Amino acid sequence: MSGTWGAGAWESVWLRHGAVTLRPMSMSDRRSWEEVRARNAEWLVRWEATRPPGSPARTATFRGMVRELRRQAKQGRCLPFALVVDGAFAGQVTVNNIVGGSAMFASIGYWIDRRQAGHGYMPLAVAMAIDHCFGVVGLHRLEIAIRPENAASLRVVEKLGIPEIGYAPRFLHIDGEWRDHRLFAITTEDVPGGLLPRYLAGGRREHPESHQ
Repeated sequence: MSGTWGAGAWESVWLRHGAVTLRPMSMSDRRSWEEVRARNAEWLVRWEATRPPGSPARTATFRGMVRELRRQAKQGRCLPFALVVDGAFAGQVTVNNIVGGSAMFASIGYWIDRRQAGHGYMPLAVAMAIDHCFGVVGLHRLEIAIRPENAASLRVVEKLGIPEIGYAPRFLHIDGEWRDHRLFAITTEDVPGGLLPRYLAGGRREHPESHQ
């Protein structure tokens, strides 16, 4: 991964397939983001990260979130994508914790407007993000951590054929408690021709170690 990759190149990344577009998060997304989040608050609260007891209090705002994501993106440590479906803001896909050196690793988190869930948009978006990370950013491995109860997110990795690699007890503080997570990961060797082409071709790889 180039040492200057995050210095501004991330702002020009637009990934598209059919109705789905991934583009950099922007301050101009505020009104759409707040409307979608408010409408989906009850649905999303079970999967939202929270601050553990004793952590410094912090008031989360859209501007503060985007400002922090953009700061990290300029340092090459994350890729904050807005998920757009048919031209309308529909969620987020964020590549977090980008590590270079001998690891060449990152993790991916995502959420989508419940109105758009179940139509196959998120598998497309995640596949595009992973292919970009492997092909352009030069990463070797991407990991996704999912709560065992989150059936919708589990369907995404199942459809994409991303293998399960482990189980992490009390992995993240979510909805007020330390929550267990199932761990999934994929490497460049798993998809030499790209994850999106494999998914579109219906060529999901079966992994004997997966619990799906």
